[in-house]
Amino acid sequence: MYGRLAAGGLRDVADKVDAGVRLELDDGVRLFECPDLLAIGWLANRERERRHGPQAFFNHNIRLEATNVCVASCLFCAFARLQPGDDGAYTMTLEQAWDKLRVRADQPLTEVHVVNGLHPDLPWDYYLELLRGFKRIKPDIHLKCFTAVEIAFFADLYGKTDEQVLRELMEAGLDSLPGGGAEVFAERVRRKICHDKCDGTRWLEIHRIAHRLGLRTNVTMLYGHIETHAERVDHMLRARALQDDTGGFQAFIPLAFHPDNNRMEKLPAPSAADTLRVHAVARLMLDNIPHVKAFWIATGVEVAQTALWFGVDDLDGTVQEERIYHMAGAPTPEAMTPAEISRLIRGAGRTPVERDTLYNVVSLPA
Repeated sequence: MYGRLAAGGLRDVADKVDAGVRLELDDGVRLFECPDLLAIGWLANRERERRHGPQAFFNHNIRLEATNVCVASCLFCAFARLQPGDDGAYTMTLEQAWDKLRVRADQPLTEVHVVNGLHPDLPWDYYLELLRGFKRIKPDIHLKCFTAVEIAFFADLYGKTDEQVLRELMEAGLDSLPGGGAEVFAERVRRKICHDKCDGTRWLEIHRIAHRLGLRTNVTMLYGHIETHAERVDHMLRARALQDDTGGFQAFIPLAFHPDNNRMEKLPAPSAADTLRVHAVARLMLDNIPHVKAFWIATGVEVAQTALWFGVDDLDGTVQEERIYHMAGAPTPEAMTPAEISRLIRGAGRTPVERDTLYNVVSLPA
């Protein structure tokens, strides 16, 4: 395999990885440009196995989007509706949102994952009571809720600082932050595809504050649209730099761009090969972030399964309901059971491990 890496102009990159020397921007760009995908996958898989052996993680969770009303106008989004009365717009009552957990009282759920649109008219107490209600129903449930984009929106809308917003949400039951809204940190890209929500610098600063307050978080990257290879690597390096400072990121999650039903629909979706490469490069560049996750809703089930040999050690979870990707044309199922995920992992030759949000082992499926 080293001969193939040398033929692809990557022997020096492989030597750096062998020596534990950090890869930098030029190295990452060359990994994206090398034609030998399997050689890069081999290198990434070796790093993945050094950290996690044959283990592949997942959790028993539910995803909830309480409202799709959103003042932002991201070009890639098929989920949001600008006004409450627009066709397809919805906002759950608190009881409707809580019922998503109540009706699953017989399931051993460990996490509720909440991501919303940026609704301009809801009172601050809606979000606080949303969290309190979930904790009343199931006190031990882990609440992974609200992207950094939402935190910034709450602060601006309700006249608070980002830290005040986080502290008040934590008092109401917030346990961690998801990684959404990161898109691509490069200002050129954000100016074109999501100009009217918080920029990459503020996104990172909110996660810095969250880490200081004791919250663990994730970081995503939306790939396969107008970003360059260098901008992908720059995104990873900015996340890596924050991790050096705080150690608060748990997982890096590449999210595939889906072109259906949005204002970027003339662009093609990323290929399976590109998806595998993004995950592999992430594992090689992000030496200080423990986990690389393939979100099967976005990648497709089969590609996510294959990615377990391209640097990925986590397949997210059961999900159970998902609207953002499915409104953008994702053909994947909306849910998988723990048994189905375990079979998927075993079918790839890996060992399934059910985890909680903080990567504590819940069970080792038989």
